[in-house]
Amino acid sequence: MRLLHTMLRVGNLDKSIQFYTQVLGMKLLRQHDNTEYKYSLAFIGYGDEADNTVLELTYNWDTSEYDLGTAYGHIAIEVENVYASCEQIKAAGGIIAREPGPVKGGTVEIAFVKDPDGYAIELIQKQETIGF
Repeated sequence: MRLLHTMLRVGNLDKSIQFYTQVLGMKLLRQHDNTEYKYSLAFIGYGDEADNTVLELTYNWDTSEYDLGTAYGHIAIEVENVYASCEQIKAAGGIIAREPGPVKGGTVEIAFVKDPDGYAIELIQKQETIGF
């Protein structure tokens, strides 16, 4: 067994694809429109779906905004250099919600970014082993 994807409902598919591909450097892997049920799907990620977990962006044609809810936390992405990644994201027009620095009570360096729908994305500095 393996984790295939995480689905996020988005209010503007084109804007979300642009953010995840141009700001966070993912690739659009595939896209599908369902005219009968009025929704579109886009699968994005850092590598092929056969070997990587990806994001499924779901756009329901009649909905432009969602309540993010209180149970959802964030997406986490490992980066080589959290400080340089934040500078690149800022230069590309992305919003840094928490500047890079150590996690509270620990040494792992993290930052948080917001996507166009307000979803949180945690950037985690690559470690030899995962720890806090």
